[in-house]
Order: sequence, then structure tokens, then C-alpha cells
Amino acid sequence: MAGSSTLKKIVVVDDHELVLNSTVEALRQQYVDAQITTAQTAASALAQIAQTQPDLAVVDLALPEQPGQPSRPEVGLQLLRTLMQQYPSLNIVVQSANAKSLVRLKPAINAHEGGFIIADKSLSLREMLTKVEWAMQGLVFTPKEMRTGLEIKPEWLEVLRLAFHEGLQDKAIAERMSVAERTVRHYWTQVQDALGVYPDSGKNQRIQTEIRAREEGLID
Repeated sequence: MAGSSTLKKIVVVDDHELVLNSTVEALRQQYVDAQITTAQTAASALAQIAQTQPDLAVVDLALPEQPGQPSRPEVGLQLLRTLMQQYPSLNIVVQSANAKSLVRLKPAINAHEGGFIIADKSLSLREMLTKVEWAMQGLVFTPKEMRTGLEIKPEWLEVLRLAFHEGLQDKAIAERMSVAERTVRHYWTQVQDALGVYPDSGKNQRIQTEIRAREEGLID
């Protein structure tokens, strides 16, 4: 499979040095003449990608923002959001042991022009290289649960984030989103319908919404 040797630029992002090195070694065998650079934090990944303008980014989902900070999926998610916004034609492979939280990026993935492949970390190196080749071809591959699961709108995710991460009430959410309060209430209705949360005697509907949103990976 070492025939795909046309000059390519690749950035590999992973905070685990052993995984980083094995990924780079596998890519060097597949893309003999490729220029491969590495990053171990989200901040250094953005810097490397801005500098090298790569054809492909291979990104671990759980990353630290800066050296010495803990690895968190939310950091990887934000990095991916930024990359898709700034580099709409960048081919991306995301490596993750638990891809459920990537459902939050579904609208952005659907709009992304470049390849976008989600690769389970349990894949063999050969299988991972196949996914890399798919990304290079501009293909999109997401797990089955993302293809058949919830259809999520960006404004719903923002309501969930503001309510459950920042603890805001509807009026404050409306102000932050620059919409009417009734629009926020409409978003709640849509979210709750998508999550299968309906009025139930003795249960707090907002709390039930939070529980279901966490189960579906929409919030941490």
C-alpha cells in the first residue's frame, strides 16, 4: 500500500507520545514522501496547521489545550470546530475510543467540504490507514449511531450548553443568542421532542432533558 507517495503534508495531533510515534511511522510507510509534522496540544495543532497548510490532519479527540493541562474531549471538539471553520477543504481523521460526543459536530461535518473520517482507536494500523486514504479522497465516514441517530441543529446545542454548562435561564439564553425568549422556548420544545422527553407527572422536564442530552453525548 506504499504506492500513494505523491507529496502530501500531514499533521498528526495526539498527546500520547507512543500513539503519536506509531501513527507517524505508519503514515511514513503509506506516504513515503509526505511532510509529516506533529502536535501534542490543541494550541500547538492550530499553530502547526496554520504554518504548514496540510492536506490532512489526524486528530485525537481527547487533547489538552496547553502543555500540562488535562486531556478532554471538549478541547478536541473545539479544535475540530475551529479547523472546519478556518479550513473548509482540510481532510480530517478523528481518532477516538468513544465517538458519541462527535454527534455535536454533525451539522458542521455535514457542511464541511473536505474529507471527514471518524476512526475508532481500536482499529488496526492497516484499517486506520484505509480510513486515512478515504479522508484524502474527500469521503465522509461517521459511526452508525451518528448516521441514524438524532438530527441536531446548532442552536439546540447552544441552548443546552448555555443552560447546563453556564446555568443560564431562558431570558439570559435569549439575550446571549440574540433571539426572542419565545424562540428559546421553541428550541426547548424541539430538543425535548428529539430526545423523547415529554411532560411526566412528578418529573422535572428540564432535568430529564439534561439527563437525556448527556446520554446522547450532546453535553458533557
